[in-house]
Amino acid sequence: MKKVQDYFLYFMLYSVIGWIYEVFLEVVVYRWGFSNRGVLTGPYCVVYGFGAVILLLALSGLMKKNIKLGPIPITPFFVFAGIVLITTVIELIASYIMEFTMGGWQWDYTRFAFNFQGRIALNPSIRFGIGGMVILYLLHPLARRITERTDPKAQRTAALICLVILAADCVYFAIKNWI
Repeated sequence: MKKVQDYFLYFMLYSVIGWIYEVFLEVVVYRWGFSNRGVLTGPYCVVYGFGAVILLLALSGLMKKNIKLGPIPITPFFVFAGIVLITTVIELIASYIMEFTMGGWQWDYTRFAFNFQGRIALNPSIRFGIGGMVILYLLHPLARRITERTDPKAQRTAALICLVILAADCVYFAIKNWI
């Protein structure tokens, strides 16, 4: 149960980080102004949380391997390629889920070269690859150390609060969009 709780907290953490990234792009980089970039009301993009957890589960074993090409370690290149592939598939699936549940998806990659129906494109996929490397090699080791050192009762409380907030947000989304 502790592992599920930890991964739920990681999910929430990376969902919030994803929301911050999206808002940063929208406000600072593209200068479009602020809008809530998540599907839900709160400051989180759950697709980033799901993506990060899937990356952790799918690539942690590969990260531990010491694959070399002669004297040059190439494991990070395989990890990067895995991140790009996994996040691109997740984004494509998310676009179809959003289209089915909301009538459309929140991004349009038609301005990028090598795009598929404006749903996925090479440029964002490469950016997700870079972001995934930052998460797997920099942020997650720190997050794991923090969860290992945090009092279990405080963790349970934080996870429960996050779960209640997320569940309430999901119910609100369902009522707003389907009822």
